[in-house]
Amino acid sequence: VCVWESGAETLRYSVWEEMARDSSVGNVARDLGLSPSQLAARKARVVSEGSEQHFRLDPHSGVLTVTETLDRERICPHSESCALFFKLFFENPVQLIRGEVEVRDVNDNSPVFPQKEVVLKIVETAAPGTRFPLERARDKDLGINGLQNYSLSPNSHFSLNQGSSKGGGKYAELVLERPLDREEHRELHLVLTATDGGSPPRSGTAEVRVVVLDANDNMPVFSRELYEVRVAENSPPGQLVVRVSAADPDEGTNGKVRYEYMGTTEASVQLFNLNAETGDIRVSGFLDFEEAETHELVVSATDGGGLSAHCKVHVEVLDVNDNAPEIELSSVSASVPEDAPPGTVVALLSVRDRDSGDNGRPECAIEGDVPFRLTAAFADHYELRTSAALDRETTAEYNVSIVAADRGRARLSARESVRVRIGDVNDNAPRFTQAAYSMWVSENEAGAVRLGSVKATDADAGANGRVRYALVREEGEERPAVSVDAESGDVSVVRPLDYEEVRAVEVTVRAADGGSPPRSATALLRVLVRDENDNAPVVLHPPADGGAALGELVPRRARAGYLVAKVVAVDADAGQNAWLCYELAKATEPGLFRVGLHSGEVRTARAVGERDAARHRLVVLVRDRGRPPRSASATLAVALADGFSEGRLRASEEAPAAEPDGRLTLYLSVCLACVSALFVAGAAAAVAAKVRR
Repeated sequence: VCVWESGAETLRYSVWEEMARDSSVGNVARDLGLSPSQLAARKARVVSEGSEQHFRLDPHSGVLTVTETLDRERICPHSESCALFFKLFFENPVQLIRGEVEVRDVNDNSPVFPQKEVVLKIVETAAPGTRFPLERARDKDLGINGLQNYSLSPNSHFSLNQGSSKGGGKYAELVLERPLDREEHRELHLVLTATDGGSPPRSGTAEVRVVVLDANDNMPVFSRELYEVRVAENSPPGQLVVRVSAADPDEGTNGKVRYEYMGTTEASVQLFNLNAETGDIRVSGFLDFEEAETHELVVSATDGGGLSAHCKVHVEVLDVNDNAPEIELSSVSASVPEDAPPGTVVALLSVRDRDSGDNGRPECAIEGDVPFRLTAAFADHYELRTSAALDRETTAEYNVSIVAADRGRARLSARESVRVRIGDVNDNAPRFTQAAYSMWVSENEAGAVRLGSVKATDADAGANGRVRYALVREEGEERPAVSVDAESGDVSVVRPLDYEEVRAVEVTVRAADGGSPPRSATALLRVLVRDENDNAPVVLHPPADGGAALGELVPRRARAGYLVAKVVAVDADAGQNAWLCYELAKATEPGLFRVGLHSGEVRTARAVGERDAARHRLVVLVRDRGRPPRSASATLAVALADGFSEGRLRASEEAPAAEPDGRLTLYLSVCLACVSALFVAGAAAAVAAKVRR
């Protein structure tokens, strides 16, 4: 029971810092009244609070040891007391015991000053009793081992005053006991010692160097009250302009002069940099003669005691040719009509150069071969005028380049482009692509059929170049059979045409532009009518009214080829549509008669016999070669008779037995001639090639 009650308490131990690793902290088994075997049986283990494991438990002996050397200043840097906590865990049964280990301080740190040398600048006029704070020493140890006392090396001018701050820290002050004299001692060297309360005590030292400052009884004096300098405006940044100099008889800070601007404009300060130590004034910005020709600088020289003097610096900026001429267009005409006379004003422009002298006198000229010229209007202003006749159809727009160059040694120039548009004037008449147009239309073609188009162009622009078409008609003239679309120039027929009545239609087409007054041109339009097979053959003989009803007489002794009759027919069409051919459509005795294909002659196909019937009826079909073909028929009555005279019979027998075909012979002759000509030409070419080779 006593063991369990003691387990509810906290184990407390104390150790000195800087103990070696595995040093004993205490016997946990003894303090808890347990044997080492019980610790092992209950699986006791130690866990330090925090991320670091500072302690370890030996399960065989029950001794608690440190795992590393403990540094109190690192573990508890700002605390008077320093404790480390751990937990002791048991199993079988479960038990938790909290432990605390106090880390005791050891005087292992000496007082240390932040700086090994402290410099105090004291003016020689400082009054006795003046205090001068000194840098505090730092000691990582606390309590009695911490900083306890300051001491000063013996001297005849200063004493040491010590005190404690509200936080408990010790501080020291130098107290001036006797006036200083710079002429007697320029510097004093003292040793400040800081001592802690350890046993044995530790200490640290710092050297105090007292610099005696001279009293400021002289003011700076400039070598000149006014500095006048000149500098070119293209001077690069960093170039030296002038060096101002002021002297002070005092020494030290009282004789050290610093320079600064006083009462100078912000713009000048930005352009010129003043070195506070040397008095050098250098270019720091970009000087521009055109913005400011001069700059007034006021420089103040102040010594360490606050006494000052002033001087003026007058800087004159010299002009260089660093500005190109500037061209400004005051007014520009939107366009110039192409019929404008030479000398017409197109644009008004001004040219200026911000430089001075010859650097600021620009000269203007026009580049290229253009019909324009420049004339001086008044100061720095020029007029751009036309110098020749203009033609929009040749050049619709000009890009006039105007160059302005100054007269400096390194000449600078500027360029400006003026776009001049040429306005159109109706000075061109429409022009047809052809003097005469030929188009074809089939006869009987329905109205509104497009045949083609006429085309006219006009070199003018806008309304002056917009062409409209119309047919030229005399007053009282009948409306033509064709029409022309006013916008597109499409040609179409307005009513069907009959080839047999009208073979061609000729009209005059006028093309007029939209100018004021308008210009026009004419062209001949010829519409040729193409024949169609719209007429059937007409039989002239035998007449269709029955005038040949009595028929034709053929003797019984007629031989083959006897001319019985001739069918005559005509066709109102033309060409192939009017070519007629004849054929025997019907016959009482088909083998007795035949009809000439092209002549229409009806002849006996064989000799007439005694057994042949006395009367025959023949139907002859007449057909043209159109597509589709048209036809007509003729009816012949033939009677065989006896008692014809011998003369008529012989005349009839002497007629040719076969129908001559003259047109076919002509075609064959032409083809033979062409083939022969081609052969001769080929042979001649072959011979010529052979000879040349």
